[in-house]
Amino acid sequence: MADETLLVALLGGLHLIGFGFAAILLLPLLRDERIVPLAGRADEDDDGGGGGNDRLGPIAPRGRGGGGIPLPDAVPARVRLREPGRLADLLPPPARRRREHAPRPARTPVHR
Repeated sequence: MADETLLVALLGGLHLIGFGFAAILLLPLLRDERIVPLAGRADEDDDGGGGGNDRLGPIAPRGRGGGGIPLPDAVPARVRLREPGRLADLLPPPARRRREHAPRPARTPVHR
């Protein structure tokens, strides 16, 4: 009987820990600061004017805007493909470098 009691206690403790983690994850949802309190609003009519929105309006973006078209750092591509073909055919071949070979060292026989 002690084994069954221990099993029930472990499973119950595991569930309590799970409920605790779920409550911690749900706290930010319940503490949302964007909701305007409904009590004491001055712009609300007394004649029951219908539903409304209790959220704040859109927030304007911060910082410097602009950019425009074209962007200041935009650089056009070197080659544009307007018809069927290969990009390699339109680009000039890379300049070849002349390789200079180092002189090979002289071989010496190994005596065993």
